[in-house]
Amino acid sequence: MEVTTNASITVPPVEVDSRPAVTVLSGFSVAAAHAVARVLLAADDRLLLVSHDITAIRSGVVRRTVRGATGVVEDAEVGLVHGCVPCTLREDVLPTLVRLARSRPDADLVLVLPPVVEPEALADACAHCLVDGAPVTDAVRLDSFVTVVDAARVIDDLACTDDLRHRGLHAAENDHRAVADVVVRQIEYADTVLLWGHPEADGFDLARLVTLLHRLAPWATHLIAGQTATVDCTGLAARLRRTGRHDAGKPGMLGRALEGFPIAVHEPVSDCGVVSVVFRSRRPFHPRRLHGALEDLTGEALRGRGHLWIASQPDTVVGFESAGGGAGMGSLGYWLAALPTHRWDEASDHRRLAADLDWDPYYGDRHTVLAFVGLHLDAAAITELLTGCLLTDAEIADGFDAWRQLPDPFAGCFPLADSDDPTATEPSDAGDE
Repeated sequence: MEVTTNASITVPPVEVDSRPAVTVLSGFSVAAAHAVARVLLAADDRLLLVSHDITAIRSGVVRRTVRGATGVVEDAEVGLVHGCVPCTLREDVLPTLVRLARSRPDADLVLVLPPVVEPEALADACAHCLVDGAPVTDAVRLDSFVTVVDAARVIDDLACTDDLRHRGLHAAENDHRAVADVVVRQIEYADTVLLWGHPEADGFDLARLVTLLHRLAPWATHLIAGQTATVDCTGLAARLRRTGRHDAGKPGMLGRALEGFPIAVHEPVSDCGVVSVVFRSRRPFHPRRLHGALEDLTGEALRGRGHLWIASQPDTVVGFESAGGGAGMGSLGYWLAALPTHRWDEASDHRRLAADLDWDPYYGDRHTVLAFVGLHLDAAAITELLTGCLLTDAEIADGFDAWRQLPDPFAGCFPLADSDDPTATEPSDAGDE
């Protein structure tokens, strides 16, 4: 039997995003990042390449260069009132992207960040800064954040203890970042990690590099190029541009686990010498024992990251990261269990959902998630060391009031934004279950 119908189906038109797409290239090696930029430029004669030289930024001067397929379009020296990275992004980088998008709406853009600029800083600036009273994303679409890793030097940079100042690369007088901090944050934030160059590397060395990068950024797309004398410009460009990989809503690294996202994969068995350890605990750390273990924790791992809680400060989420032999810890705000429920709306939907799925009747959402990635790490020893820093059964039995009185080398280190206002919150000693 044949069935016919006269009904018509209306298909809504597909909205086309006409904003120029921006591919952001970052990387600590200037040569590697600009080599990839030239590959992209060679593959598309309409592309515009934007870069900034900030070597004189401490004197308030930045040089901006815009290149097209046929040569230099702009080469200008920009004077800044305040010589710093945030003001460079706000006062020149973002306005330049918007201006070029308006004047050349048919041209996509590649933005090459200076080697000491972390890509998350650009993403934050785009999210919070206005150009001519409008959001930057009204004019451009941030399509992908690509970090170019120089295969010949990345392990040395991750393992070194130099500060940027030691190499004359600090972006401001108060810039005390370590080289390893910058390199690892560029890798972590990327949605695409491109391992570039080093044709002399043997099979094992290359496998070790690939494994290490996967452990440092398991959420990214990983590519390899530049190991041969020739590069397929069109093919590589197709894998780097207009991929739509950037997610503007993803949390920063320190808040990642709080939002329910993984911060690493647990791979305690060595793979080409690379080990990745994830440690989780509901119990809090004893402040003195944790303080005493920090040097051992940071001495071997190339990277440590995550969050934790300390028994003597049970209201505070403490962010933790380590690289270059040093460690940084700071307040990430309140645990939800330490806040009255009417303030939970201050947290993101992801944060509340993650807390709800893993809520504990006694601890609430308080928990520790720490990850350590490195070469030839002893996963069992790291786990044993961290476990030994937790409160014992007897100490747990003493309860929250007793924990607050424990000797605390971290006292005053993690202030909460409204800690001076006793009416702002009424922290509880346990979850509201």
